Amino acid sequence: SSERKPQPPKLKVPFVHDDQLTRCMRLRVQSLQQKKGRPQDGEKLLQPNEHVYRVDFLRQHNLRFLRWDIQLEKCGKLLEPVGIFWKKPGAEEVECNEADAQEFGERLVELARIRKVMYFLLAFTDGLEPAQLKGSIVFKA
Repeated sequence: SSERKPQPPKLKVPFVHDDQLTRCMRLRVQSLQQKKGRPQDGEKLLQPNEHVYRVDFLRQHNLRFLRWDIQLEKCGKLLEPVGIFWKKPGAEEVECNEADAQEFGERLVELARIRKVMYFLLAFTDGLEPAQLKGSIVFKA
């Protein structure tokens, strides 16, 4: 008989732009600049091309990283997370540094066990903006 094996279920976890946190971090930068203050030890100051995204893990255990699902509506670069994703003019497909992206994805599986929500700073360059990104992480659940 030619029975097909059922495919293991997949869990697609989207990146969600956190407008409020991005705005708060931008206000913090402005405040420090106006007061000529210095950041606290270890404090990350948001650059103009950086935006905060959150990922909510509805499941935290027995996940296996499959792939990044990154779609860019126009050419440009997404510099963070470390995978570095880009789309060349006229290209359909988004490219990435596969080894880095794979390693980072596998590390997220470890982190998901202890963190239900993770925050990412995504840095956009070459004219790319948050509205032109659709991104998620796909796991075998």
